Amino acid sequence: MIEVGLNAEIETIVTDNDTAAFYGSGLVNVLSTPRIVSLLEGAAVEAIKNNLASGETSVGTLINIEHIAPTPVGMKVWASAKLIRVDGRRLIFEVLARDEVEQVARGTHERFIVNFDRFIKKAEKKKSF
Repeated sequence: MIEVGLNAEIETIVTDNDTAAFYGSGLVNVLSTPRIVSLLEGAAVEAIKNNLASGETSVGTLINIEHIAPTPVGMKVWASAKLIRVDGRRLIFEVLARDEVEQVARGTHERFIVNFDRFIKKAEKKKSF
């Protein structure tokens, strides 16, 4: 059952493949905003994955974050998500990321619970257009 308060945290070490220069989102070799978004979404998925019904998954629909501090290559970073609102199939998370020194990002993330098979069929149907 999906309930307010579900939470998770994931950890990684920043590599060259996580940088803004690698992603093309900037010219600096620090943790990129796109990679932070991916980590925050991953934490949200982790928070609810064991509470979804059989045949269900969740998809990200909205993310609103502030990237407030740089994190260099080689430093650990943690991304966390806490479910703060459930509105039917709509889930809203408070998300934050921190490195070994300080908070580096914060915001909210929205996901929707969907039927896995129907969602994939809908996506695959686009190939016929």
